[in-house]
Amino acid sequence: MLETERLLLDKLTVEDAPFMLELLNTPLWLTFIGDRGVRTLEDARKYILNGAIKSYEQFGFGPFLIRLKSSETPVGMCGLFKRDTLEDIDIGFAFLPDSIGKGYGFEAATAVMTYARDVLSATRIVGITNPDNQNSIHLLEKLGFHFERRVHLSAGDEVLLFATSVDSL
Repeated sequence: MLETERLLLDKLTVEDAPFMLELLNTPLWLTFIGDRGVRTLEDARKYILNGAIKSYEQFGFGPFLIRLKSSETPVGMCGLFKRDTLEDIDIGFAFLPDSIGKGYGFEAATAVMTYARDVLSATRIVGITNPDNQNSIHLLEKLGFHFERRVHLSAGDEVLLFATSVDSL
């Protein structure tokens, strides 16, 4: 588990399926990340098992559930991903609509990047985002990422690739 001033970050478990069902069906997720076809609690459990838990087992990292320290209410997720289409570890984040604009993304992503440097010995992290997702672009730039190039993921969608060295944290 990671801890910041206001947040608790922990690995996802199948018990987090109700939260993931909600998050994966928010308008921003559907618009900027894509429809994952998760419509039921069972779909959400499978999504966690085949995504997060598989990533923890295969790579030793994955997404973290983000909860408020004050109430332990889940507000989003932030973590590290290893995609077949990218050479480097990728940071990703998503929040419920009511939690956007409160600094949680910066706080959580900073903790995740420190974890990547100190625990995983990562030296470079990338972030990808839809070209229209100004919130993600702003957060990546605030974290010290710089635009490198446009890339096509396996689905064929073109995204913007940002990168940073974690040595400067």
